[in-house]
Amino acid sequence: MSGTNNGPTETAILGGGCFWCLEAVYERIDGVKAVTSGYAGGTKANPTYQEVSYGGTGHAEVVQIEYDPKIIPYDQILEVFWKAHDPTALNRQGADVGTQYRSIILYQDETQRKIAEKSLREADLSGRFTRKMVTEVKPLSVFYPAEDYHQDYFEKNPTAAYCVFVIQPKLEKLHLD
Repeated sequence: MSGTNNGPTETAILGGGCFWCLEAVYERIDGVKAVTSGYAGGTKANPTYQEVSYGGTGHAEVVQIEYDPKIIPYDQILEVFWKAHDPTALNRQGADVGTQYRSIILYQDETQRKIAEKSLREADLSGRFTRKMVTEVKPLSVFYPAEDYHQDYFEKNPTAAYCVFVIQPKLEKLHLD
């Protein structure tokens, strides 16, 4: 993670497919201090990966991004989000299928809500996407960190098949390799 400013940070909660992918992307963005994979947007308290994977909790795989808004403001965090996944794919990203892989922005206050809705509108009207965007914008109720073995997954497992065939090409496409 880049950025050396030790000023106050803010957090963003985003879901766009497998949390390993978004985590690997945001860990390479200047101004991002920490990225935690986890679950949010559902109803089950303290869900496990297995429970979320079965799709019955209502949670999405998400990342909690701690960032320095003086280096990268929230609207730029969202610009990366639009490039890092397909916001027009309903409940899927690539081979990952299910509501747990949906595109979702979980805002924490009215300012984030307004910025997220504006960013979604602008991205939808930009002509970048050939289909209508399906990204949900909802209030965050609670974020549950994923199990330890999911944290920094790409960094710890760069030769794992998912990392080689899914994450690494995404990083190369975004010029973050």
